This record gives sequence, C-alpha cells and structure tokens, in this order.
Amino acid sequence: MSGAVRWGILGTAGIAARAFLPALREAGGGTAAVVAGRDLSRAEEFAARNGVAGAVRGYEAVIEDPSIDAVYIPLPNALHARWTIAALEAGKAVLCEKPLCLTAAEAENVIEVARRSARPLWEAFVFPFHPQTARLRGLLAEGAIGELREVWSSFHFTMAGTENIRLDAALGGGALYDVGCYPVRLAQLLFGGDAVAGHAVAVKGEAGVDIETAGVLEFDPGRLMLSCGFDLPFTTYSRLVGTGGEIRLTNPFHPEPHDVLEVWREGRLVARHEPGEGTAFSWGIRHIHEVLRGEAEPRHTAADDSLGTARSLDMLR
Repeated sequence: MSGAVRWGILGTAGIAARAFLPALREAGGGTAAVVAGRDLSRAEEFAARNGVAGAVRGYEAVIEDPSIDAVYIPLPNALHARWTIAALEAGKAVLCEKPLCLTAAEAENVIEVARRSARPLWEAFVFPFHPQTARLRGLLAEGAIGELREVWSSFHFTMAGTENIRLDAALGGGALYDVGCYPVRLAQLLFGGDAVAGHAVAVKGEAGVDIETAGVLEFDPGRLMLSCGFDLPFTTYSRLVGTGGEIRLTNPFHPEPHDVLEVWREGRLVARHEPGEGTAFSWGIRHIHEVLRGEAEPRHTAADDSLGTARSLDMLR
C-alpha cells in the first residue's frame, strides 16, 4: 500500500487515548480515521477529544469499512478473540491489546486465522521494538553478564476505586492478565523460547479475580520469577542475573527518558545506558506502518510469539 495507514479503533478505552493515539502521532505515517463504540454519542465525544477523524456505532462498521487498513483493539480481554478474528477475516492488519486471548486454546484458534490472513496480527507487547530492548539483547549476546540464568521482574500499580473492567472476571480481569503477562513475554524473549513448567500463588479480591500474583516459570536455560498486582505503588523494576553479573532495568516495558539500564559485575556498576528516544508504542506502530508499506518484513507477530505467552499464562493460572 502507499500513503498514510488508516487506523480504526474498536472501543473508547482509556489506553487508546493515553497510549495508542499519542504514539500514532509520534510514529507518523498513519492517521486515526475512525473510532467505534456501542454508544455513538460516547464514540463521538472520544473522537472530538482525541483528534480521531470520525466516529461510528458498532464495531462491525469499522471492520467492514474498505478504507480502513489496520485495526487497534483495546476492548476488554474476553472480547479480543472474537473481534481480532473478525478484523483479520476482513483483510485488516490488527494490533490487539494484551493478552491476546484468555487461554492457549483460544489463542491457537486466533493464530490459525492470522496465519492464513492477508495482513499480520500483532499482540500489543511493543517493548520488543524499542531501542532499549535491542541494546539489552545485544548486551546479553555479547556476554556482558555471562549466561542468563534468572529474570526477576515486577509489574505493580495501585488501582483506584472498584469500578474497573480489570476487576471483572467475566471480562477477563485480574493482575496476571493485565500486567503479569509483561514479565512472561520479557522472559520468553530473553530466553529465546517457551516456558516448560510453571506455578504461582495468588491473592483474590472480592470480585473473584487475582489482585496479586507471584510465580515462577521454568525455561530450558533458566527461570523467571515474577510478581504483579493492583495494590502496590507503580513499579516495573526488572533484574537479569547471569553467571558473570547482572543487568538492572527500571522499566523494560515502557521506558521513559528518566529510566535506566545498568550493568553490574562483582557488585559494582560498570555501565549505565539511557533508553533512547521515543515510546515503545510509537516504535511498534512505526514498524507496522513499514510492514504495510512493504518496507520491512513483519517481526514479533502473534503467529510467532503469542502462543508461548498464552501457554505460560495457562501454567501460572
């Protein structure tokens, strides 16, 4: 294709306004053409407030629109599979929020559709596209900390109030799905394969979903030790422990300019790196645009990566 990539957004979720749309503007090469909502007035309000060109009632209207090239799906987790399949079958490229699905079996169905579709599917783990991740993987490949044995990774934030879809079991809520999936995907990327075993413990809230989860995933080269939840101050601190040192990151998932990557050996700081320019979301969207224009081969697609993540989440659950 040529020209700007025309995006359609399914739903008026906060992450679309907070993360996707600013990143789309930062990435360039694309435009937010339309947002769909079950309530037209709410969709129109969202469009006016966030610079989206148009608004429609019903997600089908976006999927059936031949002028739309790519679809961003920030719907509740339980709706991801249905609408991802619909968008793929309509010939759209798809960026679906994480987790792609609620079970590995569901993910297998979606990925089967993606593999025979005209355009790719990405699960919205965008940190693999960020320059910090390239530096991190380069340091590991160079042997900066010897052989990687353990990844310690934490993703917590304090959720305000009780009226939140993350607390709704019927919609696929819970801390493991919402933020625990990030350490899982990080370890999968760094160990270069899928987990072979796992277990976890969880604290469940009144709504019946996990508000805290801690667990271990075993990989052939090492293990992930993760914690996640909705009750602690914001943290994304991660630590990579190798046979010859360790790497410490304040935020491997969505690094900002104040974040750092540090290399430690024998208890001493030997190197410090800044994350680089741009948000992880903007780097991910830029890659999608390059693929759709025929300028790059697709990387980190759901067909390549998402089934392993889904199986790991099954193990932990």
